[in-house]
Amino acid sequence: MISDDYLKYPKRRYGMDHELYDWSILPRRSPVKWPGGARVALWITVALEWFPLDMKGQPFKPPGALQTAYPDLRHYTLRDYGNRVGIFRVMKALERHGIRAGAAVNGAVASRYPALIYECRNKGWEIVAHGLDMDHLHYEGMADEKALIERTLRHLPTVRGWLSPAKSESRLTLELLAEAGIEYVCDWVNDDMPYRMKRLYSMPHSSDIDDYAILVNNHHDEDEFRNQLCDQFDVLHEESQSQGGRILSISLHPWVIGQPYRIGALESALAHIMRHPGVWPATGAEILDAWKTQAGSEHLL
Repeated sequence: MISDDYLKYPKRRYGMDHELYDWSILPRRSPVKWPGGARVALWITVALEWFPLDMKGQPFKPPGALQTAYPDLRHYTLRDYGNRVGIFRVMKALERHGIRAGAAVNGAVASRYPALIYECRNKGWEIVAHGLDMDHLHYEGMADEKALIERTLRHLPTVRGWLSPAKSESRLTLELLAEAGIEYVCDWVNDDMPYRMKRLYSMPHSSDIDDYAILVNNHHDEDEFRNQLCDQFDVLHEESQSQGGRILSISLHPWVIGQPYRIGALESALAHIMRHPGVWPATGAEILDAWKTQAGSEHLL
């Protein structure tokens, strides 16, 4: 039984009980208008990741981690397939629909496969830092998280956004990223729209509308993947009629969706989305910039 005094504590006030960001609920915010009168901003993030063959898996294994005893070549080469083959299928599918994406890139990928970074930039994609690799997570007790961030950004200069591997953060991560010049993070999934944190902005990068989550983790088939993307869009598009601009975030991993038997599901979903009026394909930085120009003082609420 919880006592009546349980929620009575010093400095209790209206809103959140921390100083990371202020309390705000979506229905009470002013409607957002996207460029050109668009109703839904389509934000696609493609993860370019490197899973070391000798993964430690501490303090936990990230999504997509290698599974069997060293050397786990079966799973390592499947992940590598994404960077060798699958990514080009994904690029072709997006280009066919006039979509520029954001590439969430491990520093190790930029170092090992610079041609991939060239291809992304050549297509007008935004580069988002995605940590050093998929075995260097951010967690309490990390010896030198600042050095890890700096090492990552040496491989990925001039980036504005950051997606932590496995969306892992310590108590220090946000402050360290701000000190390193990062403007927005993609780790928090508690909103449909951007919002202001203490020194950064949070962008609503989806953990649910994600090919790995749907197809690998949840074991849904390709038709379900396609349907879930379309259902997500349909609801947001309808809400935008009365509630202002919305963001459809889609997270892709080339080793998953870039398989020949799966790419058609993505193509079908994109065709459904892009045939509707008022869709604005944009990068995370473009969406954030458009949001900031009209949020005014409200972006601090």
